[in-house]
Amino acid sequence: MTESGTRRTRTATLPEPTALDTLLPSPHASRGTPDPAHARKLWFTLPRELAALFRPWATEVKNAIIQEIRRSIPEYAGLLDGPHGAVVTNGVEQAISQFIDRLADPSAPREHCAKMFRRLGKLEVAHGRSVDTLQSAYRIGARVAWRRIAKFGQSVNLSVSTICLLAEAVFDYIDEISVLSLEGYAAAQARAAGAVERSRRRLLELILSEPPVSAPTLANVAAAARWKLPESVATVALERRVEGTELPTFDEDVLDDLEGAEPCLVVAEPNLHLLHDLQDQVPGWRAAVGPSVRLSEAPRSLRLARRALNLMHHGVITDGPVAWCCDHLSTLWLLTDEFLIHELAERTLSPLAGLTAKQRARLSETLLAWLETSGSAPEIAGRLKVHPQTVRYRLHQLEALYGARLNDPDERFRMEISLRATQLLEAMSSDTS
Repeated sequence: MTESGTRRTRTATLPEPTALDTLLPSPHASRGTPDPAHARKLWFTLPRELAALFRPWATEVKNAIIQEIRRSIPEYAGLLDGPHGAVVTNGVEQAISQFIDRLADPSAPREHCAKMFRRLGKLEVAHGRSVDTLQSAYRIGARVAWRRIAKFGQSVNLSVSTICLLAEAVFDYIDEISVLSLEGYAAAQARAAGAVERSRRRLLELILSEPPVSAPTLANVAAAARWKLPESVATVALERRVEGTELPTFDEDVLDDLEGAEPCLVVAEPNLHLLHDLQDQVPGWRAAVGPSVRLSEAPRSLRLARRALNLMHHGVITDGPVAWCCDHLSTLWLLTDEFLIHELAERTLSPLAGLTAKQRARLSETLLAWLETSGSAPEIAGRLKVHPQTVRYRLHQLEALYGARLNDPDERFRMEISLRATQLLEAMSSDTS
């Protein structure tokens, strides 16, 4: 072939095939910011008749590219033999066809092929591969195509300048379809991440729902959320200590709802060690960690954690960054139902009802110290910081008021519960006021 009817064309002196690899762009690097004006000029500079010359070679080039991809990229060998093999093969075929079509008419619309290359990027996400694998396939395709172009160019005596323009066109084309596939990959990743996040939020709701949902339903949502269902979990109730505090981030093994009215976490038992660093993970927040329970009892664990959070507000539980319910089970139990506390206290502490508030407070304090220690007057006096004789006087008053009930183990148990719970309630009331 000659580029003008009468002018003889010089034979192109081409690099050795192994040296061609260095001319092709790496899948991990860019050749620079694309220049649309330069690319347009490049394609319009190439002779139009090249398209008709290259078109008969399209099938041979396609087969060579598929063979080299199969040999060089093991991940694609299985894909080519599977249900998506036709998509990949069609992608190679369309890439070659579009390259030739653009040689024939650089201004022709190409949105259809753009959709296909974006689809190839999306396919990588569906198969759990890095986009680098697809970029490597493009690089291989470019290398094989360039070698065929070089061979063909030599056979028809294309000029060196035309060969160079064709090489640049191949590079430009690979850059373009790589960007399209990256767009598809990024879009699919974003959708996948959004779908997983929605599934994780839904899974958290189901785990904490009452009544509990069926095991198959939970398993299906857990699979979509990519979260392995454990036998046991712990929950965490959270609350901002400082307004405007940033939302913390957690390991993917932790299910979280940080933007709801009552922020919380669910942590699987194999990962409970993550909670040991909770204080460092939630600066500006207060947290209450519920007990580790069977998965089906997660709502109960969270109720306790939220109850503990409330008691932290009132100073009944130390308002540190993190409180562990397991360290405060008796307090949580005593304050579970305030109505029952008042009912019990009214019955067990009725002998003190006729006293003045000051007398009632002193005798209650002495009675609780005696119940807790079963100690002597000097021991109780040391605990209350009063004179032993004062303690003896009060104990005589209590004997007069309670009589034989002080010798009944069940009665003593109920008295201690009532006094402890009442003391806690009074602490809460004074904090509120």
